[in-house]
Amino acid sequence: MTDLNNETHGLRSWLERLNRAELPAMAVVVHDLLRLSQSETASVAQLTEVLMRDAALASKVLRVSNSVYCNPGREVIKTLSRAVVVVGFDQVRMIGLSVSLLDGLLKNSPREQLQALLARSFHGAVQARNMAQYLNQRQQEEVFIATLLSHIGELAFWSHAGKTADRLVASLNEPGVDPDKVLKREIGVTFDQLTVGLLKTWNMGEIGQLIQASRNSDGPAARAVALGSTLAERVAGKGWTHESVQALIEPVAELIGTDAEHAWQQLVGSGQEAVRIAGNCSNADLQQWIPRADDLPLDLSALLQMEVVPGRPSVDEVSAERKPEVEADPLLQPNLEMLKLSVDHLKLMARAPMDVDTILHTVMQGLHRGAGIERIALMVLAEQQTQFRVRTAIGKGTQRWRETFALPCGDGAKHIFGHALAQRDCLWLGGPKSQELQSLVTPAVVELVGSGPFAIAPVIAGSRRVGVLYGDMRLSGRALSASQLAAFKRVAELTGLCLQRLSQR
Repeated sequence: MTDLNNETHGLRSWLERLNRAELPAMAVVVHDLLRLSQSETASVAQLTEVLMRDAALASKVLRVSNSVYCNPGREVIKTLSRAVVVVGFDQVRMIGLSVSLLDGLLKNSPREQLQALLARSFHGAVQARNMAQYLNQRQQEEVFIATLLSHIGELAFWSHAGKTADRLVASLNEPGVDPDKVLKREIGVTFDQLTVGLLKTWNMGEIGQLIQASRNSDGPAARAVALGSTLAERVAGKGWTHESVQALIEPVAELIGTDAEHAWQQLVGSGQEAVRIAGNCSNADLQQWIPRADDLPLDLSALLQMEVVPGRPSVDEVSAERKPEVEADPLLQPNLEMLKLSVDHLKLMARAPMDVDTILHTVMQGLHRGAGIERIALMVLAEQQTQFRVRTAIGKGTQRWRETFALPCGDGAKHIFGHALAQRDCLWLGGPKSQELQSLVTPAVVELVGSGPFAIAPVIAGSRRVGVLYGDMRLSGRALSASQLAAFKRVAELTGLCLQRLSQR
């Protein structure tokens, strides 16, 4: 084994030292997986061949592919080719990239500086990749890798520098020092110089160019890299609610072509995704280094912008004579205080359980009277988990659901309710991105709840699938806002936590 504790100084010396370590083998895997992402004719056989070169890597990819995050249906995956079928080609490739990089860097000495920076780089990479999906699907993997490797010089140093790293930590901790001057004095090279040098020796010049372009935000892909890296750094140092993090919402919205509210939800969702992926792809506890967004206060300011619009009477409510002097009741409006109170009560009940009726009453009132969602229902798995039945509902016209709603589930019953529960994700069936899911809104579903946009979210109590939460704005035909959808998703998550805690009492 090479002694990595010998004195090393200057760029060439450090490149030689790090390339004597196991990093080049990791770089070859990353390079080949990147090449597959750039090819329009890449095959399953080519992907599995790259992953199978390293038995430990192949085994880890299979383990991650069998995780709840990647495989919510819990189908047993025993081969890489089957993983591609179940999880997806791009997802398996991303798992391979992540596992190879994380394991390659953490293998020797998972010191604190390495874990913190690696978690930050990984969080930034997930953020940047998810921004890139709005720009160019083919650039997603390049943006992901560029963001992840944007600090590879520093990561490699902390991973393989031994006693030199110990001395550098002490020097950098001295008050009032210039980090680059300290680096030049102690090791003869800056981390940025080391990053550029390593990528060149690994034949990853294009990634290096994208990283360099990101320093000046030169082009959409480079801006995604820059924004992802900056966001992860600020969140790690200041937390999600700091004004410096909030200042990035508008630039992200401009880049991905959405409003600020949707951009914020995108960033928070990507942060939660990064925590889940880091937990699955790394043996080290990288999750603890990524600030969680689960307990963020809901940004419900947009609910206050909903106008009070007079209700449109239905055909049944207007007689043939039509009496113009009879005014319809005003539409349901959000009540932020009610919503916040309901969310706070649910958080308390997730720690100190109450009876199920109290939990569900809080859920219904919070979403209906608080968030202003016109029809809400909890559909639970019943009849030995063979049917969805309405456990409780609120809103005009929902009373009959308790008697008439019965939707088969299980083998052969493919519909949006079962899909949402299997994917463990909140779905909004009303935007352009939901078109591919419309085939799951079966005639049986339309017969039960009517046609039109709706939201649906899984309710999971630990490992137990309880059912789904349903919400729509059919009475008025108004759109469900992003703030309402965020509240809906959060309340569904809290419902599962409350029911899980209740089951443990």
